[in-house]
Amino acid sequence: MAARGFRLSVTQRTLLVIAILAVALFGYWATRGAGAAPPTSGAPVPVSAADAQKQLDELTIAARTSMGGYSREKFPHWDSQGSNCDTREVVLKRDGKDVKTDKDCKAISGTWTSVYDDETWTQPTDLDIDHMVPLGQAWASGAKAWTTEKREQFANDLTRPQLFAVTDNVNQQKSDKAPDQWKPPLVAFWCTYATDWIVVKHYYGLTITQAEKTALTDMLRRC
Repeated sequence: MAARGFRLSVTQRTLLVIAILAVALFGYWATRGAGAAPPTSGAPVPVSAADAQKQLDELTIAARTSMGGYSREKFPHWDSQGSNCDTREVVLKRDGKDVKTDKDCKAISGTWTSVYDDETWTQPTDLDIDHMVPLGQAWASGAKAWTTEKREQFANDLTRPQLFAVTDNVNQQKSDKAPDQWKPPLVAFWCTYATDWIVVKHYYGLTITQAEKTALTDMLRRC
């Protein structure tokens, strides 16, 4: 005698559908409440020194133009990334550990280690979101001629190695300086700093000075 297949009654099927919907709704509302995590993506992986050197050799060498006409407002930044989160909050979540956020996606606790100086912080206010290639540096090496839309992409780029959570006063020391003018205090990070800088400038077609290229080449030798 053939075995009879397992079949649910109408009542059982109804209860199963209700249970599935309840689980789905619970998950939805849980992510809407306090502590909901912002959208995240893994930090960009540094390229090899050999690839970076190749890209460096392809960059156009030119004198930096003046900073005339520059302002941060010409690089619209901290765009919305969905779920009440802006670019800054996404980077804080990505670069930190055990990061908790409020209902507005603002980081309220966590642990962050700054790649520039290896200092660890537990307050989001101790951190700046640094642009690897600073906005002013980009302006003086080609971005002055860009559209506002392209400058906005540059200022919020989560795909290239352009945004990092770092110690605020170290970021202020860096300001708009190129690697021939400033390097991270943590020498062990110089290799990655150079490769990241090159990748960003190469992708956006920005120029470099001869002094900048020399400094980057020296940093690549530490890889």
